[in-house]
Amino acid sequence: VSDLRPSGLPGSLDVSRSMFDLRSPPHRFMKRYDSVSSVPSSTSSRKDSQGSNRSLDTITLSGDERDFGRLNVKLCYVSSVEQIWITVLHCKDLSWPSSCGENPRICVKGILTLPKPVHFKSSAKEGCHDIEFMETFVFAIKLQSLQAVRLVFKIQTQTPRKKTIGECSLALRELSSQESNHWLDISPPSK
Repeated sequence: VSDLRPSGLPGSLDVSRSMFDLRSPPHRFMKRYDSVSSVPSSTSSRKDSQGSNRSLDTITLSGDERDFGRLNVKLCYVSSVEQIWITVLHCKDLSWPSSCGENPRICVKGILTLPKPVHFKSSAKEGCHDIEFMETFVFAIKLQSLQAVRLVFKIQTQTPRKKTIGECSLALRELSSQESNHWLDISPPSK
């Protein structure tokens, strides 16, 4: 787990880099840990920089420390024709469990949480850390109906099997004819 080689700086021989070091971006090492099935995370622990024991699953899997990426979308409401325009631009710094493979096909599923939900889905793209979608979806819905609902996005793998790997949402209270740009943090899928 730790690289004990000297870092090359004088006086720093006692400093080791761990693949679970919280100062490193978590997504860089996540896939390597997920594939290590021989180490039960509930029984493994290490000392962190403050000297307290923390279990590995707390370090690598908790929602506030594991980086799932961000989704960029644009919204616009055209009141003259009562249409909402939703543009899915791209996912940045996207990560997924190793069980999904190296490059799964990934799409974004959107849901307008109206009493009768409205569903839409982007085309599937080859999985990488930055995926451009650049797709616009248009729905004719009255503004009053939209202002009380949320727009939910589910990031899904299509191959090797369909699976939700993350989600994010946005309230539609402040829709206007002025196009708004949003960066949404992707969270682990809710159970």
